[in-house]
Amino acid sequence: MSVTPPLSSPARLRVVVLNYRTPELTIACLHSLVNEVEALPGTQVTVVDNDSADGSVEQISAAIATENWDWVTFLPQDRNGGYAFGNNVAIRPALAADSPPDYILLLNPDTVVRPGALQALVDFMDKTPEAGIAGSRLEEPDGTPQCSAFRFPNVWSELDSGLRLGLVTQLLAQQIVPILPVTELIQQVDWVAGASMIVRRQVFETAGLMDEKYFLYFEEVDFCVAAKNAGWSCWYVPESRVVHYVGQSSGVTDTKRKPKRRPTYWFNSRRRFFVKNYGWSYAVVTEIAWASGFALWRMRQLIQQKPDDDPPNMLGDFILNSVLLKGGGEI
Repeated sequence: MSVTPPLSSPARLRVVVLNYRTPELTIACLHSLVNEVEALPGTQVTVVDNDSADGSVEQISAAIATENWDWVTFLPQDRNGGYAFGNNVAIRPALAADSPPDYILLLNPDTVVRPGALQALVDFMDKTPEAGIAGSRLEEPDGTPQCSAFRFPNVWSELDSGLRLGLVTQLLAQQIVPILPVTELIQQVDWVAGASMIVRRQVFETAGLMDEKYFLYFEEVDFCVAAKNAGWSCWYVPESRVVHYVGQSSGVTDTKRKPKRRPTYWFNSRRRFFVKNYGWSYAVVTEIAWASGFALWRMRQLIQQKPDDDPPNMLGDFILNSVLLKGGGEI
């Protein structure tokens, strides 16, 4: 079933929301977009369902019809091909339209946009022609900021991620992935969180669509690398504020729950990212750095009786899914 709005004025902005078994969150996200759509004439929204098979299609369709959201296009799919696949389902027809949008905003279903969030992103992109990608400030419902701006991962950030030693973290402060502390200033960064990420149309035309060989995780980092290689810059725009219910759309990274065992597709995505963008040898070095650091951390954790907040069997799963044992895969 597809719900398609009538023809209207060309859209400057196309918002893409990808649902997988989170219909209530998706509908709440759409409710938060109502005033934003009215404030940005011609804005259109596409909701893609990744074969949820849980009643999502019926619930979302009913909400669109009941609320008379004629600015929403609904595209249920018959398979779950992952995050990049689902977003590309909406991006392809938008780019192929007679009047394609200037910008495409990827927005998680587990988000609620604050007033003016979309306008802030569009205004920034309009006045910054070299910017290919920009991301919102993500925050808790009470306004507490989440880290939304990042550096590209490297061997030093992987060592720090595994080791978790304060002195080393301080020494590698300019190498670690999260850019902290969270700032209220617009700044150029390596990549931004895909939960609210606006992309200039020409980025897709020069760097390509998102890589569908990633099922989940690392795809937005990989896309930002591709955009950078095509000559585009990436920015963090904190004036655009978006509430993000962390991990609710994936069920994996919710920091308020007991950690689950890391899924195999996370390791596959990590392995693909490093081999594709840095080469096989460098990928192996990052694995050695992380695994050795993590082994030392586990020893220190045991000796100092620190709480265990890591996913179960993390080191073993990391080694079993490493480049050394599984190879680089199809790149």
